[in-house]
Amino acid sequence: MKDYIEERAVELANYIIENNATVRSAARVFSLSKSSVHKDVTERLEKIDPPLAARTKLVLERNKAERHIRGGLATKHKYEEQALKTKAK
Repeated sequence: MKDYIEERAVELANYIIENNATVRSAARVFSLSKSSVHKDVTERLEKIDPPLAARTKLVLERNKAERHIRGGLATKHKYEEQALKTKAK
């Protein structure tokens, strides 16, 4: 594996842990695809730094468990915005 990919995987993992970031948000910050971020922090990181991979996995699992809540909040926000626009007319 190329050195820059290993460094990127470690940087991504540290970012995710420090910011409780999702794969999508990390992908935006690092200008990568979600697929690349996911592959880096799940497959590649396991070979590079297993303890860091384990800590990252905990954050990703928590995010996965909470995603239905974030989705519900986003939907609620959407309809609140629509209601405000309707009242303003």
